[in-house]
Amino acid sequence: MFMNETGEEPQLWGDKRYHSLNCHLREKYGEKVSKISLDAGFSCPNRDGSLARNGCSFCSDRGSGDFVAAPQESLPEQFRQGQEIMRKKWPGQKYIAHLQAFTNTYAPVETLRKTYYIALEQPGVVGLAISTRPDCLSEEVLDLLTDINQATYLWVELGLQTIHKRSSHMLNMHYDYDDFIKALNGLQLRKIETCAHIILGLPGEEEEDMLETAQALSSLPIQGLKIHLLHLMKNTPLADIYAHQPFALLSQENYVNLVVDILEILPPQMVIHRLTGDSPKDLIIGPTWSLRKRLVLNAIDSELILRNSWQGKYYSGAGTVLLPV
Repeated sequence: MFMNETGEEPQLWGDKRYHSLNCHLREKYGEKVSKISLDAGFSCPNRDGSLARNGCSFCSDRGSGDFVAAPQESLPEQFRQGQEIMRKKWPGQKYIAHLQAFTNTYAPVETLRKTYYIALEQPGVVGLAISTRPDCLSEEVLDLLTDINQATYLWVELGLQTIHKRSSHMLNMHYDYDDFIKALNGLQLRKIETCAHIILGLPGEEEEDMLETAQALSSLPIQGLKIHLLHLMKNTPLADIYAHQPFALLSQENYVNLVVDILEILPPQMVIHRLTGDSPKDLIIGPTWSLRKRLVLNAIDSELILRNSWQGKYYSGAGTVLLPV
């Protein structure tokens, strides 16, 4: 094995230099486990008029559910079609049901309970992933999530995007880092695994700003992270802003270097759910290099090898214990 100048061996998770979700789930279940994205038909307070109607500036009309199979069908039919797609790639696997589109804790608690258990009843499902906003976790919802967490493997995905309030405001999110911390407190007090989402390449954010977001997360008790590239998509408020006042989009080289810089400062136990995102080809304005997802992931792997680096190489210490807000 290649050694660095200090004689230290690189840390590996399977064949990766970062703690991938694939590796985490294989260790937990002993085989390949895939996520199947679902659209439960929920809305969002940023779309139904409770807070606003246009949604977050970067979000598509499908509310991050652009790759849900047959979104107009029932949850069981969505799952069946998603399962068929996955079986062509990896036969005989287990599944995580991922309630991905829009805000999946934004409904009456009994509606949520029924939806969650329908998802869990699908064949081969061994766990549930719930994507939501930090400002949509009431005490009643947290109590329900506690019940779900006792019944199955659960993680909750919180869309932080950035710690910088100026960016949150510009993106019309109607929540910010303080809301994220409050939500994280509620989840961690109930021992519910939490995966944060961040976006690299937001308008007005420099490399230092993005690294500050990652550094802040490295000191928090979160169990997972999704790193997304900003996709500028048609029919979004951000596309309108770009049309009138263009801003720089990240190059692949800059993105790859940023991702590796971030991996190096994260705790090694944190599970990396994603290193780049997806956008439908017919919607993306840029950066179009992101459509070559496999090449981007390979470039990240290559940069880690080139630096002889790995997740957590420069991690500075234990996470901070949060207190109830």
